[in-house]
Amino acid sequence: MNYNILEKNNVKYISFNAYEELGFIKHGFSTRIGGVSSNTYTSMNLGVKTSDNPNNIMENTKRFCEAVGVNFNNVVISDQVHKDQVRVVTRDDTTDDTTDDTTDKLNLTSNIKNIDALVTNQRGVPLMSYYADCVPLFFADPVAKAVGLAHAGWRGTMLKIGNKTIAKMTEIYGTKPENVITAIGPSIGSCCYEVNEEVIEKFNINFTDIQNFVISKGEGKYMLDLWEANRLALKEIGVLDRNILVSKICTGCNLQLFYSHRKEGPLTGRMASIIEIV
Repeated sequence: MNYNILEKNNVKYISFNAYEELGFIKHGFSTRIGGVSSNTYTSMNLGVKTSDNPNNIMENTKRFCEAVGVNFNNVVISDQVHKDQVRVVTRDDTTDDTTDDTTDKLNLTSNIKNIDALVTNQRGVPLMSYYADCVPLFFADPVAKAVGLAHAGWRGTMLKIGNKTIAKMTEIYGTKPENVITAIGPSIGSCCYEVNEEVIEKFNINFTDIQNFVISKGEGKYMLDLWEANRLALKEIGVLDRNILVSKICTGCNLQLFYSHRKEGPLTGRMASIIEIV
């Protein structure tokens, strides 16, 4: 198993063994365990776009950050829109010029709009993104000392946002894809993710062979394996097979640990990924 479920102060989160061994980053992927939210958001809802009480979201985010060991006040988020744009983050992004109120920041006052991937090579700049079935992609370059996160729903996966994140790291930091260690975190698995023919047709545009991650159920219905699609895309840009860590944890099958939009509907919580260079 390439990951562990860690617990600190009652907060449970996922940690990848290979990332722990790198020594220059802190990282994690949250679960729904250890927070203060209630009802459909029980209990560690981190979703700033949900209708949960903002004070609960703030407290949950603080608890998650404390468990991982990063500074809550420096967290950088973006307004995820299911596209493929990548933003280079610096220490300047850790300060919101419009307000000093942390609650306001969690209410989407982030100036980083229309972005689904973040990269940085600066210490003490935690990157965070949100999920409730979409695929969290982690990136760490131990040579150039750079990291990134990408939010890959089916649209982001189809657009190969993982490749574009690595391409941005190559452009800005001199990253070589063969040095990058990537992790595919908990997300909806092919066991639970049925899509229609329109979605599959879009994948056919960007992928030369979809047979490895699409299973037809007949009558225009398909089971889609986002893990494999992202893995193949990462290999395409030059990431080594041995450096692609796939958690193989389905959020839809593990509702005791994770929120799932597909299984629970829109009034559910959100998990978050986080990564920081220390």
